[in-house]
Amino acid sequence: MPQYIAPLRDMQFVLHELLQAEDHLKALPDHADTNRELIDQVLEEGGKFTSEVLFPLNHSGDQEGCHHDKVTHAVTTPKGFKEAYKQFVDAGWPALSCDPEYGGQGLPMIVNNALYEMLNSANQAWTMYPGLTHGAYECLHEHGSEELKNIYLPKLVSGEWTGTMCLTEPHCGTDLGMLRAKAEPQADGTYKITGGKIFISSGEHDMSQNIIHLVLARLPDAPQGTKGISLFVVPKNIPNPDGTLGARNAIVCGAIEHKMGIHGNSTCQMNLDGASGWLLGEPNKGLNAMFVMMNAARLGVGIQSLGLTEVAYQNALIYAKDRLQMRSLTGVKEPEKAADPIIVHPDVRRMLLTAKAFAEGGRAMSYYVALQIDIELNHPDEEVRKEAADLVALLTPLCKAFVTDNAWIATSEAMQVYGGHGYIAEWGMEQYVRDARINMIYEGTNTIQSLDLLGRKILMDNGAKLKKFGALVQAFVEDNGADEALSEFVTPLADLGDKVSKLTMEIGMKAFQNKDEVGAAAVPYLRVVGHLVYSYFFARMAKIALEKQDGGDRFYQSKLATARFYFARLQPETAMLIRQARSGASSLMAPDADLF
Repeated sequence: MPQYIAPLRDMQFVLHELLQAEDHLKALPDHADTNRELIDQVLEEGGKFTSEVLFPLNHSGDQEGCHHDKVTHAVTTPKGFKEAYKQFVDAGWPALSCDPEYGGQGLPMIVNNALYEMLNSANQAWTMYPGLTHGAYECLHEHGSEELKNIYLPKLVSGEWTGTMCLTEPHCGTDLGMLRAKAEPQADGTYKITGGKIFISSGEHDMSQNIIHLVLARLPDAPQGTKGISLFVVPKNIPNPDGTLGARNAIVCGAIEHKMGIHGNSTCQMNLDGASGWLLGEPNKGLNAMFVMMNAARLGVGIQSLGLTEVAYQNALIYAKDRLQMRSLTGVKEPEKAADPIIVHPDVRRMLLTAKAFAEGGRAMSYYVALQIDIELNHPDEEVRKEAADLVALLTPLCKAFVTDNAWIATSEAMQVYGGHGYIAEWGMEQYVRDARINMIYEGTNTIQSLDLLGRKILMDNGAKLKKFGALVQAFVEDNGADEALSEFVTPLADLGDKVSKLTMEIGMKAFQNKDEVGAAAVPYLRVVGHLVYSYFFARMAKIALEKQDGGDRFYQSKLATARFYFARLQPETAMLIRQARSGASSLMAPDADLF
């Protein structure tokens, strides 16, 4: 049966050896006291909670799902979810990276994201409840008035209240400029919100005392399109001035969605019928404010898929070492047994190493981005903050799209290792595939992320952000290009860096003539840039492993083997992807619609 053990050594390798997080955090006034010992203690305790409390609820929660009472509109989460959440709150986990002014512990984002990797490996559906709450906290913290902050942040930080974001409507998802929810101003300064929202994760449940919805809606005089959207705080229960819960607000769950995966999370249709709301941020600037939560969610979805990749790999590896089928092609490996374990077969190893490499690459990039967020928010030097912010902006769509695409591949390969047993629910593997599939869709589809990367983050500023990451690549190549032991990693990294520069320029020139060229190239282009980022981190990890592999610790030999596999088997897909991106829009756009 499935199991999960937090990969603490792999996490610590990225945090302490690859990124040297402690040294960077010392330069940040708010995190100068966050040392390696403290980070490791947090990870160890998080590992215990995720493996002992959360993981045992994953399969049962998937089987049971959530239940909606059509009369009371209440939603009941799977057995054990509510109790696990109470343990989570009692242990102080929701407050980990929150502002101490509102009861938070003030630890850096990189530590919080490491925790969330473990949470998502253990139980993605459950983790969405506190995950969305943290996004709501960040949005309120940045854009809320002092009054709103004082009312809501302490309860969100403690975990007593949870949060959601309510964007999507039946007729509009990606195109939020079409949304119809209305907000009517009231004499007391509040607003009455009316409309319907769909696909609202954690929209109604029994795990917390109150649910704080951040809702996009239009004011009566709002301009059309995205420039006419405002953001409102709409609590399930309206707080009294003393912070206690008051009247039930006119926002209810009309139904829960019956969906492919994440069954343990309540995905709700939310109906607002004159619900009381409070403006968050400026009128008609709601989308700008909501992007704080949306960007946090996009990074969070990448962490979801990292978690699924890791747990799928762990279980596939255990199975491959235990399952006996046939004999090795090069001769019997375990003659005392009826057959050899399937890990002797080359293609089983390919599947395992694919998942392993995508987990290690995703962890390196995701943790790096979290560290850059800490620098962006806390470094005393404005130029350093700006540099970090540009890297975060560039890499956010990659964290969302590249990591989730790779998780779909990795979980599918891990399930394949099991053969027919992988298709059977009791083994747990097919759940990871189902859960992984939503991550490519919600919080902005991966095609939208690709358009964001190429159109907004790269072409819009003439490649300035991409050049900043390219400078990191170039510096590593120049520092290590003469090292023969590293040539198998440095040479393909340098080559891909050159190809990305040329490809970007070519697409940019085409886009001047025809904007459809951006749409046609965006998806393969994102994967190419994703591989450039992974190549950079795998080359750096290989350098560390080469320096330490002779010390007798086989951990570094494993890192080196994974890096070699990545460059030999995964990175070469860039040749195909570059050809696809260069092929242009004509083969896609030339046929009339009635020819399909």
